[in-house]
Amino acid sequence: MEITVTAMTVGVMLMYALPGFALVKAKKVSPSSISAFATVLMYVCQSCLVVYSFQKVTYTKELFGEMLLFFALAMFIQCVLIGAYYLIFRKKYDDVKYRIVTIAGVMGNCAFMGVPLLEALLPDYPQAVVFSGVYSITMNLIGWTVASAIITNDMKYIKIKNFLLNPSVLALCAALPLFFKGIYIGDTKFGSAVFLLARMTTPMCMLIMGMRLGAVSLKPIVTRKLNYLVLFLKQAAMPIAGMLLVLFLPIDVNMKLTFYIICCCPVASVVLNFSEMLGQGQEMSSNLVLLGTFSSIITIPVMMLLSGIIV
Repeated sequence: MEITVTAMTVGVMLMYALPGFALVKAKKVSPSSISAFATVLMYVCQSCLVVYSFQKVTYTKELFGEMLLFFALAMFIQCVLIGAYYLIFRKKYDDVKYRIVTIAGVMGNCAFMGVPLLEALLPDYPQAVVFSGVYSITMNLIGWTVASAIITNDMKYIKIKNFLLNPSVLALCAALPLFFKGIYIGDTKFGSAVFLLARMTTPMCMLIMGMRLGAVSLKPIVTRKLNYLVLFLKQAAMPIAGMLLVLFLPIDVNMKLTFYIICCCPVASVVLNFSEMLGQGQEMSSNLVLLGTFSSIITIPVMMLLSGIIV
């Protein structure tokens, strides 16, 4: 796995953050409006990305079986790690920072950063993009239920309604019939619009990162020791756990690499999105997302050095 390709891909993505940073510093964008950009990203662009992901491949029984397996693996590693972190930090849950740590240590930017990263590192394996979409769906299912319950320390969010009625599931309901029927919408005006919105996810995500960076103080981001613990958990421990999970499975090596690369992605911006919507832990979430995203230009290339173990 070429470390230079990885570093350049991540570096280009991070460059998208510069205009957002400049706009906030120039007071052209108010910090109070950043959450509105996040809402567009979460409800519109991310939903279109789910459809786009499923449009990248053609349905076969074998591929669908691999998608189900990938779904199970993604749910397994996230649930196990959330459970482990819950047991470690639950005695400190009176402090919202530790509730955020439990979620941020597991949830990664598998779509916004994962898709362009996978397209660059595995250009001859289009299945990687749809697997990223599958992983994103599992993460959002957890986000709207278990993660919301942990962030608020309130079990009321673990409901069938929250599990089924969320943007990712609704987007999946639109994507699956097209996938099963082999209908490609990219040649239509509607499909072109959906694809364009899907491709906006990474620039929009990075713009929001830049805006947030321009709106906060750097000191608590770089000086709080707890932030670096989360960085280790999400961007080092989780990739290693993901590698161990798939290393000896009798599946395609590219599928293993896809899973590993997704596990290497930094702290997910949806952690902050959920914090903002739920009204708890916004500062901690913001710090972790920013630190994780900007440090990923180092952590992802370094962790990619271990990908040779899979190959």
